[in-house]
Amino acid sequence: MGRAAIQVRLRAQHAIVAGMETQRINLHLVSDATGETLNAIARATTVQFDTAEIIHHRWSLIRTRFQLHRVLEGIEHEPGPVLSTLVDRALRVELETTCRRLNTPVVNVLDPVMAVLQEHIGEQATARPGRQYALNADYFRRIDAMHYVLSHDDGQAQPGLAEADVVLVGVSRSSKTPTCFYLANRGIKAANVPLVPHLPEPPGLADVQCPVIGLTLAAEALIDIRRHRLRLIGVESAAPIVRQNSGEYVDEDAVKAELLWARRLCTSRGWPMIDVTRRSIEETAATVLKLMEGWHQRRAEAEKAAAKPA
Repeated sequence: MGRAAIQVRLRAQHAIVAGMETQRINLHLVSDATGETLNAIARATTVQFDTAEIIHHRWSLIRTRFQLHRVLEGIEHEPGPVLSTLVDRALRVELETTCRRLNTPVVNVLDPVMAVLQEHIGEQATARPGRQYALNADYFRRIDAMHYVLSHDDGQAQPGLAEADVVLVGVSRSSKTPTCFYLANRGIKAANVPLVPHLPEPPGLADVQCPVIGLTLAAEALIDIRRHRLRLIGVESAAPIVRQNSGEYVDEDAVKAELLWARRLCTSRGWPMIDVTRRSIEETAATVLKLMEGWHQRRAEAEKAAAKPA
């Protein structure tokens, strides 16, 4: 069960305990591409309802009438509101006609934005599904960034740090790797380097020509994450540094000292830090992007000032 489903169940259980009636709602997400847009909209909106258990029915890559008929059968079998990003006119008409017959609301979520852009640009939008996933330069940049993250995860390939767009540092299990992969999907080459007490600072960090950003979190949260990790993989399967210090790895005083040491190191190097205790990976990545933007802006201003004649 995914995190979103768990949160839905927890909210429903809380509603029952609080004496509120829980509704079970079917929500159909119909897309002619991967469905990422609808998934994001559904996540952002459904979490605002505490007394509803919302069941998501995801229908992706719907591009033919045959595929659409499966969707229509599903909607008829489990009626509920429909969110759509279909751009093919014939498919949209058939979906809307069926929803009217079933007295089921349907919202084409792209329409308001498309209408504004058409009016402003003065051009009719094409109706070609999946155009956002064209194999263009942006797509290959994201693939290149993904390969980079794989090659530079957890301090690997130190000489390659010179190619990084950003370097994330932090103690073990501080969400460096998943944040780097999320950034790679935005085309960002993100390397991550572990900070380990009593070991020399990784070579090359002082010379990188990109932002270095530290990730930290509350000791209690870090201990929970590390204990869960050890249960999953077992101490014997853990990294050598973890095996040798498995007691300190989850000891409260040792973890607090480790986090304090990492914060002091980042402060001494002028590296900004992000507390990820209550942040999702998406929120952490958004903060990283803001810090990167500020870093590049300051650098541009400094170069401009240096170029002015005395």
